[in-house]
Amino acid sequence: MQYTPQEIERRWQKKWEENKAFSCSHTSEKPKYFCLEMFPYPSGNIHMGHVRNYSIADVVAHFKRMHGFNVLHPIGWDAFGLPAENAAIKNGIHPAKWTYANIDNMRAQLKRLGFSYDWDREIATCHPDYYKWEQLFFLKFLEKDLVYRKKALQNWCPHCNTVLANEQVVDGLCWRCDAAVEQKELTQWFVRITAYADALLQDLEQLETGWPERVITMQRNWIGKSIGAEIRFAVEGSQEAITVFTTRQDTVFGATFMSIAATHPMVASLVQGTGKEAEVEAFAQKTASLSRADFEADAFEKEGAFTGRYCINPFSGEKMPIYVANFVLAEYGTGAVMGVPAHDQRDFDFARKYNLPVRVVIQPEGPPLDPATMTEAYPDPGTMVNSGEYNGLANEEGKLRIANSLEATGNGKHTVNWRLRDWNISRQRYWGAPIPIMYCDTCGIVPEKEENLPVRLPLDVVTNADGRSPLPQTPAFYECTCHKCGGKAHRETDTMDTFVESSWYFARYTDARNEAAPFTPEALAYWLPVDQYIGGVEHAILHLLYARFFTKALRDCGYLPVDEPFANLLTQGMVLMGGAKMSKSKGNTVDPTEMIAKYGADTVRLFCLFAAPPERDFDWTDSGIEGANRFVNRVWRLAAELIGQTPFMAPCSAGFTGELGPKARELRHKEHSTVKKVGEDIRQRFQFNTAIAAIMELVNMMYQVKDELLLEDSGKAALGSALATVLHLLFPIAPHLCEELHEKMGGQGSLAAGTWPQYKEEALEQDTVTIVLQVNGKLRGKIEAPAKHDEAWARQQALEDPNMKKHLEGVTIRKVIVVPGKLINIVAN
Repeated sequence: MQYTPQEIERRWQKKWEENKAFSCSHTSEKPKYFCLEMFPYPSGNIHMGHVRNYSIADVVAHFKRMHGFNVLHPIGWDAFGLPAENAAIKNGIHPAKWTYANIDNMRAQLKRLGFSYDWDREIATCHPDYYKWEQLFFLKFLEKDLVYRKKALQNWCPHCNTVLANEQVVDGLCWRCDAAVEQKELTQWFVRITAYADALLQDLEQLETGWPERVITMQRNWIGKSIGAEIRFAVEGSQEAITVFTTRQDTVFGATFMSIAATHPMVASLVQGTGKEAEVEAFAQKTASLSRADFEADAFEKEGAFTGRYCINPFSGEKMPIYVANFVLAEYGTGAVMGVPAHDQRDFDFARKYNLPVRVVIQPEGPPLDPATMTEAYPDPGTMVNSGEYNGLANEEGKLRIANSLEATGNGKHTVNWRLRDWNISRQRYWGAPIPIMYCDTCGIVPEKEENLPVRLPLDVVTNADGRSPLPQTPAFYECTCHKCGGKAHRETDTMDTFVESSWYFARYTDARNEAAPFTPEALAYWLPVDQYIGGVEHAILHLLYARFFTKALRDCGYLPVDEPFANLLTQGMVLMGGAKMSKSKGNTVDPTEMIAKYGADTVRLFCLFAAPPERDFDWTDSGIEGANRFVNRVWRLAAELIGQTPFMAPCSAGFTGELGPKARELRHKEHSTVKKVGEDIRQRFQFNTAIAAIMELVNMMYQVKDELLLEDSGKAALGSALATVLHLLFPIAPHLCEELHEKMGGQGSLAAGTWPQYKEEALEQDTVTIVLQVNGKLRGKIEAPAKHDEAWARQQALEDPNMKKHLEGVTIRKVIVVPGKLINIVAN
């Protein structure tokens, strides 16, 4: 038997496809299991990160099918967005042509790897049959006031020529191209994700048993719930007041100045007539480039400009100068912060720079703080001082009393603030889903009629070299008739953020070919939520947060029947080369197609699973892939030798212990214990590497005992059973190899429809056990003992062991510690 992976793998892939081996239906009476990996962006070729991610999911899908589950394992393409458009522009090709050609190529690559997808459910988010429903959801959100349009400063990427959501700015840079993000005032469409802030935070508790702790922590921090108070500071000589949000209302008596954002709406009225207009305007221009990321990084000098105006502290009655400051953002809280230098480091730095008063109002235990000698702020708990009637209170009690006083006097109230901001979904790019809105001079904003959906993205446009959308220069697209008044109107030319498409795609998989609706209630009720989701931790905030929001919003619109989209989440590590992330620019990539051509898909899959636990990064090495290939060939050679010499057996079906000789019983024990371990490693921990190692150990034992066992009928039966078990256990990992060998053994049907082996408890019982011998905790020997032995006999054997005698000479035995069947430790001195 010659092992020819290219021929074998293609043959079985064709069989699976012809037989629709991995198709499924929500009408099944089996228990369901929805296994999903984050769908790929069609860049043109899959990379080793894809192979690892999808190999992990494929093992889970096969494992569940073999345990009697009706498994939904779909695939599709996250096909809209900047990368495809930029790449197409660079290559002088239309984004649609570029995208669909890449999809064709990557589909062929995934099929060549033999992943068990239900290809009948394949989707592409750039297809009108998909984004039609996305536009419908936009209209439904609009009806529920979950979508709105406003003018505000936005994150602008000058390289990509589009705005970015806050979540898409990383350390002040565009998440796609790393260009420095600027602030630009634009009128944009927003999704009111903040309406679900509390639910998004609270429902993380539902996910604590199924999601990685660090992902939950990242989401909790991004949502950022802060409990505090709003305080109104009246502006001197005016009817206006500046409202601040603070979590430290207990420090209000220590407030000595007010700082507001340069873009705060009150700035213009505050500086009017003060002679400070030019100075404040110049400062505002200077700080315009500071982003939310800069603000949070806190790595810049705290500066400001005096407005010439004062506000009144409602508790102390003192006049506080009002500054425009670079460390306050209009979008955070109320855009204004009371300056408490003694108890906030930013305020402290600012006060020292501009010679503003520092007043201690919270004293820690020990020596009292002296404002004159303080070198940094004291932000921790303590006792209230210099705070009028609140002196002597613990500051936490003071928070409550001050907030109550604010409400009683009308100067403020208890309140909650959120770090989370509404999601800007407008993009000034072409390759995206059109926003189904038109603008009419008479009627204003007019939503498109549902029956007119989809609003199709025109494919006969020429893209601009700088990435600017051609839609505003395409009258055939934007010129339209208002369906309310019949007058002239123009369509919205912004397209939706590509993260909108990926926020609900998992639900479309449940009913992907439905042309009358995005999905049916029956399919959703059966399949949702996703039982196991697999993808990179880099999506912890962006995609996963948006998908959680969409699920809740679509639930409230009457569509989805669940609160959370993904019951369990696995974030796999990266595939590295020489300790660094694989990158074309670094020249350290490995082409999966080349590896498959050289070793076969099964070897590539096995190595990706064996190299490390799935949540950890691993280094790609030539020695590693070659080692995986040696094992695959080792299994093939073993089967080639045993086929014809051993009877066809079902897994774990050898005779009972009494019918077998010692070696056969030993092999049977190893076979059943391997089934137990591999099942536990996959089911409980997704530890595919240790599962593969256990299968390797079983194969090694078979090599060791096969010559002897082939001499007797019971031994041949034991070998046949063990070989069948190896193929069943290995099938989810290396399916083509196992299908081929199962067929050559005489197996009927496909392992794709097979069942997982069931170990027998009696087979796990051993005839003998190894007992470790120690003197004062140090290993001094081992003895083999009957599995059922007398403890006194074991003690005697330990004392008579030659090596033990050697280490017990001249000492007094103080104690003998026995762990039955495992260890004997003699304490002596």
